[in-house]
Amino acid sequence: MMDGKIVVGVDIGTSKIVTIIARVDDEAVNVLGVSEVPSKGVKKGQIVDIKEAVDSINNSLDSAERMAGYSVSRVIASIGGGHIESQNSRGVVAVSSSQGEITESDLNRVIDAAKAVSLPSSRQIVHVLPRNYVVDGQEGIKDPIGMTGIRLEVDTHIVTAATTSLMNLEKAFSEVGIDIDGVAFNGHSSSLAVLSETEKELGVVCIDIGAGTTDISIYSEGSVAYSSVLPIGARHITNDLAIGLRISLESAEKIKIFLSNTTKKSKIERLGETFEKENKNTDEIDLSSLGLPEDLRKVSNKTLVDGIIRPRLNEIFTMIGIEIKRSGFAGQTPAGIVITGGGALTVGITDSAKRTLAMPVRIGLPTNLKGLIDEIETPAFATVVGLSKFGATLDTKQSLPFGLSLPDLGNLGFNRLISRVVNLVKSFMP
Repeated sequence: MMDGKIVVGVDIGTSKIVTIIARVDDEAVNVLGVSEVPSKGVKKGQIVDIKEAVDSINNSLDSAERMAGYSVSRVIASIGGGHIESQNSRGVVAVSSSQGEITESDLNRVIDAAKAVSLPSSRQIVHVLPRNYVVDGQEGIKDPIGMTGIRLEVDTHIVTAATTSLMNLEKAFSEVGIDIDGVAFNGHSSSLAVLSETEKELGVVCIDIGAGTTDISIYSEGSVAYSSVLPIGARHITNDLAIGLRISLESAEKIKIFLSNTTKKSKIERLGETFEKENKNTDEIDLSSLGLPEDLRKVSNKTLVDGIIRPRLNEIFTMIGIEIKRSGFAGQTPAGIVITGGGALTVGITDSAKRTLAMPVRIGLPTNLKGLIDEIETPAFATVVGLSKFGATLDTKQSLPFGLSLPDLGNLGFNRLISRVVNLVKSFMP
């Protein structure tokens, strides 16, 4: 990893688009600028309207640029949605050196050999993640460079996505005037931000609950072994509240956030009287401070939490439990479950997960952050922090045909500037 590399990550979610501009080194992610805007043109993690998605991405990038004082030209983008699939593959090569010393070119060759899986034309590889290497039958090697052997094998975890989704993502960014340096699966990004090395080694399940989808990444023996996406998320809880209380989705979202906040001890002081009223052996919650258009003032806490929210949470975790069994890693994750994403803030989520899955549970917060971190030290920003960590490990030097390369001119953002000028001219045309 390069010291002090500036990385721009854009997390395209169902409910929000988040951009982070950060200087990443081996120790921490130093946040220079961050912005969050409501997401339009995105459903269940996939772009469904290019024009609306372009506007949302543009707004998010503009806000982050203003905060950081930095012009963006290249980004690392997230991808999610039900089309994401994963499989494990093994590659085998002979060590090329006559002395039998394993070099980086041997590693590249063996990973290319593992990549050679039969995929339909409608799918594309997003990640090839090495799990462990085997040198002449010796297993469990994490980094074989410099070792001596004749036969080199690698176990990899391959994440694939629908080609059309990747093309739509690329199209949206090219219309903004931005190049994509890399694409990362949401679940993988989140796990980079919230999991500790000990948890990965023991075996852990990272669950990123977004608005429209839930991403699952299962780690075993220090590396990711299974990835999948469930088409259910925190938006379903909002829908349930809207139907149960006969109110709009906007009001239901406000109530959900209000309930989540009241469970956080750090916010007791801010909530003042409201919180005190709730704690006085009464079941009623005063919602008058939210200013709902439906004039809903008092509502039963038991009705909301036990009657509406908990059954939906139990359903989500039952589906996750089925997915863990399907992966073949059930019982191999003693570190338990780490829940992250915006849905992790839902009231009663840890109790529901513990009860349904019978495993230790904790809420995952992004770690090793510096700089402008007040806003982003919450599970909702785990993916975008993970994107910056992922981007720092990529070799993103621009290449040209015939082995030529472009000089590094910094992030001048020419494409974006041209795109803005074109859009401005278009706005004046009849």
